[in-house]
Amino acid sequence: MGDRWHVEVDRGVCIGSGMCVNHAPDAFRLDTARQSHPRDPESDANERVLAAAEGCPVEAISIALADGGEPVFPPEE
Repeated sequence: MGDRWHVEVDRGVCIGSGMCVNHAPDAFRLDTARQSHPRDPESDANERVLAAAEGCPVEAISIALADGGEPVFPPEE
């Protein structure tokens, strides 16, 4: 069984670019205020979700391991 991720979007930072929806439409949606939301905060590890987080122009998306909370993105420095 693969890793499970916990995905969060900081809506105080999100600018509604929609890049996350372009990268992973099955994982993110925009509300009527154009703020991003994960469709399911916990999901299987997924390259499209990681690409969405990496492609966010304001780094509003964070991903951590669901079991233990270790950061996946952004990586700890």
